[in-house]
Amino acid sequence: MIETHTQDKTCFHEPLPLKREPCIAVPTDSSTIRLCQSGAFRTVQAEMRFGQAVKIHYDWRLSRVLDDDGNVLDVILWDARRTAFTLAERLSLLQASRLLPETRTLLERFPEAIPDPFGAMSDPDWPEPEEGEANLLQEATTILAKRGVADAAGNIDRRLDMLVNAAAELRSAWTTNEARCVEWAGLFITEADLDNQRTQIPPAIADASKIDEAADALGVAPPAHVPTEIEWEALRSHASVVVASTQRLQEHEDAIREIASGYIPSLSALMGPLGAAKLVVLAGGRERLARMPSGSLQVLGAHAAMAAHRRGAPPPKHGAILFSMPQVSHSPRWVRGKIARFLAGKASIAVRVDHFDGVPWSQEQVDEINGEVDAIKAKFPKPPKRG
Repeated sequence: MIETHTQDKTCFHEPLPLKREPCIAVPTDSSTIRLCQSGAFRTVQAEMRFGQAVKIHYDWRLSRVLDDDGNVLDVILWDARRTAFTLAERLSLLQASRLLPETRTLLERFPEAIPDPFGAMSDPDWPEPEEGEANLLQEATTILAKRGVADAAGNIDRRLDMLVNAAAELRSAWTTNEARCVEWAGLFITEADLDNQRTQIPPAIADASKIDEAADALGVAPPAHVPTEIEWEALRSHASVVVASTQRLQEHEDAIREIASGYIPSLSALMGPLGAAKLVVLAGGRERLARMPSGSLQVLGAHAAMAAHRRGAPPPKHGAILFSMPQVSHSPRWVRGKIARFLAGKASIAVRVDHFDGVPWSQEQVDEINGEVDAIKAKFPKPPKRG
């Protein structure tokens, strides 16, 4: 690059090529820009006053140097062969807050210039994209979106999010269908124990060709009243859905256990893999959970109680995930808050061990924590007296 100074002009140009295209004069408010075509982009000759602060506005098509008054001092256009893939690479650089080659060249010419990646958006004189450029941009953004989806498959936080939410939706539907199936079967097979034989009823109905066979599979007397043929087929179909949903739900939860046990082993050992995975999903990822205060972790999942607290209700002592732990839910109500606070602190330490590559907790360490929970229960055997 050759730089030439005169009294009131600074010229930047490439070393003379074998064949040089003619220059085009572009007038501005207070200076004249001379665009000279050469190779993959264009250089500029522009009048400027020394000592003025300058800034660089740029997007994927061009980069401009402007002074404080908005006068264009230098321009470089992206004139290389344009394809959707090359544009996608340039957009990736912009997403990563990196400078494009044209911008770096201008920064070498104007070391005092300040690159402004958002300047093009607020520049009223910035050229509008042509129709072909808009179509090319759409193709490039589609390529970037597909890359992002492909990269997300390697993000275990995203995979856990999909599994946990899919399992929650499946369990919600399964709970409704299973309850209906058991109640429907109990309408005819009145001798069946709907509590102790609950898990046996749907497969017994699904595998039987008539209701008497289902009663025999459950070890009870045949029903006094039998459904019509079409009614029985509807009941069998419903029971088959419950059986299939049970298997699908088990597969989902097995996948969660496998991923969580390897991704958050210490937290899984403390809370169980399903509870640990739900905490990670509620927090928005393992890193966010690791950086979260234990007090916030303690009330994760208590959205309704926190909303009520903002309206004047007492603050929640625990969220749904911590309450699902038997150490909390099976404890007397007057110590649940103390135990939840204690376990939240331990869970906060456990997830930090997992995230920052510490040594996973052993079962002996978890047993020691459970022993401290028992000590809390023993210390407060009776509810406190109300003053």
